[in-house]
Amino acid sequence: MAVALPVLSLSSTVRAFSVDTEHRLSYNPHRTYPKKPDALAAASASTLTTTLDKSTAKISISDLLKRDISKNRHVEFADSYLGYETWLPSPPKVEKPRSVLNPASLAYIGDCIYELYARRHFLFPPLNNEEYNDRVMAVVRCEAQDAMLQKLMNDNILSQEERDVLRWGKNIGSSKTKTKKRAGSAVYNRASSLETLVGYLYLTNVQRLDEIMEKIGFSTDASTPLGEET
Repeated sequence: MAVALPVLSLSSTVRAFSVDTEHRLSYNPHRTYPKKPDALAAASASTLTTTLDKSTAKISISDLLKRDISKNRHVEFADSYLGYETWLPSPPKVEKPRSVLNPASLAYIGDCIYELYARRHFLFPPLNNEEYNDRVMAVVRCEAQDAMLQKLMNDNILSQEERDVLRWGKNIGSSKTKTKKRAGSAVYNRASSLETLVGYLYLTNVQRLDEIMEKIGFSTDASTPLGEET
């Protein structure tokens, strides 16, 4: 006697394997989301003083680095920071960075050190995380770095060796990025050359790096105290 067996249809098989087994987070009505790039750019733009020019906007460095600090507050700095001669992390010992590292390597570490100066500068007075991020992002943009480099060049405080490093850093080859497309190749390359110089001085002469960052307007241990604005 023949027994009829159930036949599974193709559609039922597909439905069986289409079940979503991925672990999902529970719904949180208070969850916040990061700002979209356009919104962040708009927030950063509020810290800039811009005037229309042919191809680029003029950036006010004093507005970028401005802090709301009470004039009657004063903080004394010792000759060292927490027992160390410098507040930066100790750099690796490289006698001749230009013979060992390429410009991209120096810009890579220089980008990090530059942002550390920016974060330290805005440490006081206390802000919330969103405000910290907006202030720092406005300073580390390549347009702002280009403006700071132009200030150093106009003030004529860079040595011939430092100018050579800047020219060397302009030759960094990179593919097209959103940042490069937004700012333009010339601005992007000049910003990269400043990061190269910062990286070079971090490895060779931290005291000179402090002097240059102070000239730009950043607070350092040897310059404007965190509790007092000049």
